[in-house]
Amino acid sequence: MFHPQLTFTSRRSFLRSVSYGFGAVAFTALSERSGAAESPLAPKQPHFEPRAKRVLMLCMEGGPSHVDSFDYKPELAKFEGKAIGKGKVPNGKLMPSPWEYRQGGESGLWISDLYPEVRNHADKLCLINSMQTDIPAHPPAFIQMHTGISTSPRPSMGAWVLYGLGTENANLPGFVTICAPANNGGSTNFGSAFLPASYQGTKIGTNRQPISRAQIANLKSPRTQTAQEEQLAFIRSLNASAEEHDHNNPFIAGLSEAHELAYRMQGELPPVIDLSQETSATQELYGIGSEATDDFGRQCLMARRLLEAGVRFVEVCHGGWDQHRNLKEDHGKHAGATDKPIAGLLADLADRGLLKDTLVLWDGEFGRTPYAQVADGRDHNHTGYTTWMAGGGVKGGFQYGATDEFGYEAVADRVHIHDWHATILHLLGLGHERLTFRHAGRDMRLTDVKGRVHDGMFA
Repeated sequence: MFHPQLTFTSRRSFLRSVSYGFGAVAFTALSERSGAAESPLAPKQPHFEPRAKRVLMLCMEGGPSHVDSFDYKPELAKFEGKAIGKGKVPNGKLMPSPWEYRQGGESGLWISDLYPEVRNHADKLCLINSMQTDIPAHPPAFIQMHTGISTSPRPSMGAWVLYGLGTENANLPGFVTICAPANNGGSTNFGSAFLPASYQGTKIGTNRQPISRAQIANLKSPRTQTAQEEQLAFIRSLNASAEEHDHNNPFIAGLSEAHELAYRMQGELPPVIDLSQETSATQELYGIGSEATDDFGRQCLMARRLLEAGVRFVEVCHGGWDQHRNLKEDHGKHAGATDKPIAGLLADLADRGLLKDTLVLWDGEFGRTPYAQVADGRDHNHTGYTTWMAGGGVKGGFQYGATDEFGYEAVADRVHIHDWHATILHLLGLGHERLTFRHAGRDMRLTDVKGRVHDGMFA
């Protein structure tokens, strides 16, 4: 009925060491609000009026090529085989995109045949064609995209958002990552670092197996409901007793919250992630049932259900975009797996009235070069690449910023990754300079000591 370690450890040691394993996330006892009546995950007021209430991050791990998808560069065909020159990459031979670009929607945004279904939603997209990050290597760039810095463990963007806003459903985690990559930093990308562990992401599946086979440990307890309630009541009494003697213990409130949340999730999470409750038409909209799109379609539909149920931040990942060779076949395969599901997601969010206050992000850790590598591939490019946003108060059918004529370097309205984070937080009603946490003697933040809000992309 009770935790077996209670017979072998002191109450004080138990309170400091136990964690409740839920899926791949251990809800360790750690909280800045020891003794507070309010849960650290309770909804909080933003700093100012928000344009978006929640975030859905579509993470394309590996560096998708912007010059083959969302950054139209006709000069590549005109100067095919020529060196870029200008002292940039003198030996690089320009390679045109193997995909035709066409205009989409009333806005006429240029989007390639790599993403024809998404092109049908061009009027919803805000293309950011001037992204820049610091290092053209996967692990540091991927970690910086998620945490703002690549050199040491920092809280992930999802953890910062949850810390700033709390969650809308006390029975579900506020931050969920679906099919998180095992490489390029692993759990660092959805961790909470020095923030209380209540704000770390809950992982559902990994990118090494289909989401349909993902298991969430401890989602179903071997105990009866009565036994679980008795166990929780006993733990509450231990926590209350400990707090009477140690009001400054930072672990106790977090431990209580962890056990209570895990218990509540056992009742509420299973129906939320049960896609069989959706109609066949909705499942087909996401590409579920078709071999190429089934897995990512399931991830996107699960994400929509989590957001609709009150989860604040959801990340969905698709890896494999690192094409140093075999660009046409492999980029085509990965785009083919994600195009229809993303288009279905955008349509579904709009139909349900969720898109207007859901900020959808499509991003990779960097882009790729306009010159060829190994004849039919492209190298890493961190000096200019594309991400896009949709919904959540951004301009639809809009292109922000630009790279040079070949797509090598951002030249107009440059958006550094710190700026990107600052802009995302601003859309959520959070000032990036105000969202801080005292650690190691200074006020830490997602944007470190940099970052500028680019309000030119706001609706």
